[in-house]
Amino acid sequence: MLKRIRQLLPMTALFLCACAAQPPAPQQISSIPVLPEQAHSLPDAGTTLLASAQPLTGILSDIPVAQVPTDLWESMRRDFGLPTSNNARVRTQRNWYARHPGYMRRVSQRAGRYAAYILQQVRQRNLPAEIALLPIVESAYDPFAYSHGRAAGLWQFIPATGKRFKLKQDWWYDGRRDLIESTRAALDYLEYLNKRFDGDWMLALAAYNSGEGTVGKAVRRNRKKGKPVSFWDLDLPRETRDYVPKLIALKQLVNSPEKYQVTLEPVDAQPSFDVIDTGGQIDLAIAADLAGVELDTLYRFNPGFNQWATPPKGPHRLLVPKDKSEQFREAIAQLPPKKRIQWVRHKVKSGQTLGHIARRYHTTVDALKAANQIRGHSIRAGKYLLVPVSSKGQENYRLSASQRLNRKQNANRKGQRSQHIVSRGDTFWDLSRQYKVSMRKLASWNGMAPGDPLRVGQKLVLWTNQPTNNRAHPGARRRAIFYTVRKGDSLSRISSRFKVRVSDLRRWNGLPQKGYLQPGQHLKLYVDVTRQSGT
Repeated sequence: MLKRIRQLLPMTALFLCACAAQPPAPQQISSIPVLPEQAHSLPDAGTTLLASAQPLTGILSDIPVAQVPTDLWESMRRDFGLPTSNNARVRTQRNWYARHPGYMRRVSQRAGRYAAYILQQVRQRNLPAEIALLPIVESAYDPFAYSHGRAAGLWQFIPATGKRFKLKQDWWYDGRRDLIESTRAALDYLEYLNKRFDGDWMLALAAYNSGEGTVGKAVRRNRKKGKPVSFWDLDLPRETRDYVPKLIALKQLVNSPEKYQVTLEPVDAQPSFDVIDTGGQIDLAIAADLAGVELDTLYRFNPGFNQWATPPKGPHRLLVPKDKSEQFREAIAQLPPKKRIQWVRHKVKSGQTLGHIARRYHTTVDALKAANQIRGHSIRAGKYLLVPVSSKGQENYRLSASQRLNRKQNANRKGQRSQHIVSRGDTFWDLSRQYKVSMRKLASWNGMAPGDPLRVGQKLVLWTNQPTNNRAHPGARRRAIFYTVRKGDSLSRISSRFKVRVSDLRRWNGLPQKGYLQPGQHLKLYVDVTRQSGT
């Protein structure tokens, strides 16, 4: 028997060699472990081997290890999942994008900061990759975008929907503009809508734009009439009818840029930042110095921060460019918490309130109370308060909310610039009629939306083609005064004396159109002290 085995050994060796020389079966190749984003196609141009990949030995040693694209657009198109269409509405939008290469170039540049992270989050939820293109439709990847409908950020959340999906919005911070939080909320909302419309992504996307109620009603109308209920068959608002075709058009352009003669600027497929815990509040100028980046750059990675510092109550994290993240980590670890914010000692003067002090130092009453362990609102003259202050002048924080507004209000426009001080009862509707300008323009000049509330004392700029009345002339210095009605007084006499309008007097004091003034009655007026004669 042993002799027989020895005779068979050479034949067995030859058999094994022959097996090793055969190409592996398809099922053997597909069993190679790959990352989820690698599993959709074989290696292609513009890809590189994973740095961590090790060559396999044995029969698979000559087969390339799974590869991932280095370009965002190539990576994205591998996971497209929405139905395509050559609908006329899609062609119209596709042609517009193709005819505006400058717009596409700006979008690509902005996408370099945000799109890779968004695509990463989309993939983690197994959603169609086209959703990572949705911020182009919404905001052109501009996190500071603000619409006339009060929508803000990359994903254009209105305040109410932002609160519904737990996006914090206050003086310090607006989660609607925060890349991480707004992306989380947007994908939560889209998943909810997809489930609400039985897995129909086209209807879910339409509802993201116009609201689930609007789309739901359109579906019910068609069903009642026996009509189809696909997106293309519904009677929806014009903006929504164009909204989904815009996304489909972008998908087609990204999928086949050569076909449509579109150039897409290369974008790194990997997120361009690291998320670093700051451990507490920090002045953004100090943080930028620690990281070795421009302050504007730090704001663009962290556009949710409205002011000169991160919020006292968080979020306590910063997105820092990858090539600067290690430097920032080491530097902030060595910086004591007390040096991350500068402080001044303010001596309380008679008549001052926490609100007065907070406005002076560009902070909030809550921040003052927390820093000084104050429970109520009363403070005593002569006492000292610790006040957190910015390390640089406010003009250096160019992308803070106040500085963005300042630039918008001081932009050069056609017409004559003037200023209006908001009085009680003022609305955009009333002011637009008074100054003969559109509500939308008036709001836009002041970084607002027509639906935003106005505050008494707020300064509004406006541009008109004709001289403005005495309520808004350049150089006006308006003051609130109280006037006690005397015997024989009328609204006309008082308006003439103080150079204000009767309609303003009524609005400031909630007076009816009919009725008489009573001696001893108190009226509030907003007068221009530069135009009073003293009589």
